[in-house]
Amino acid sequence: MKRLVFLLLVSTVCAAHGYYRDNSLLARVTVYWARGGRGADRYTRLHKSATGQRLQQGHCAVDPRRIPFGSKVVLPDGTTLHAVDTGTAVRNRKAARKAGRTPSERNAIVIDKFFETKRQALTWANSNPPFVNVKVIGPGALAVAQPNITNSQPIALSPPAPVKPTGGASSVATIITNNATATSPTGGIIRNPLGRLGR
Repeated sequence: MKRLVFLLLVSTVCAAHGYYRDNSLLARVTVYWARGGRGADRYTRLHKSATGQRLQQGHCAVDPRRIPFGSKVVLPDGTTLHAVDTGTAVRNRKAARKAGRTPSERNAIVIDKFFETKRQALTWANSNPPFVNVKVIGPGALAVAQPNITNSQPIALSPPAPVKPTGGASSVATIITNNATATSPTGGIIRNPLGRLGR
């Protein structure tokens, strides 16, 4: 019995660690808009959000108990939405409960993506799946810069320290050798795709 309890405890800790590292959630993504018929309440038509920010494209409504305001929600296509609004339909997850086919879909969170017009909203909704895995980046998380490995700018090299000739030919040969490894025959710096200097 003690072994069973220990195994359950270890598996729970491992699962929790994997969840916090991955930070992805299954979400039912719905749409709402400011102009164009039913689907917009009086606050949305005035571009008012629950946080006081003016609604614009790139904003979304979330349940603040699950996704705090100020968080970023990253969709599978790379689009980043900012959580600034909420609503009753998002909090009670009605869209997920009605459209879900599996228990995990019925238990999914709801994210309501804002659009200016009804046409934009319905076009997006008809061309994207209703349930997707989203990544949530909390409001206090540090942004991680992605390395740019395709940068084609030349590497700036500091010139070699000037060597004062002492009258011998060996110092002149050292200067010529150092310059030959860093420059091309025309005197310019050449960079190959691997980042090494060459001729």
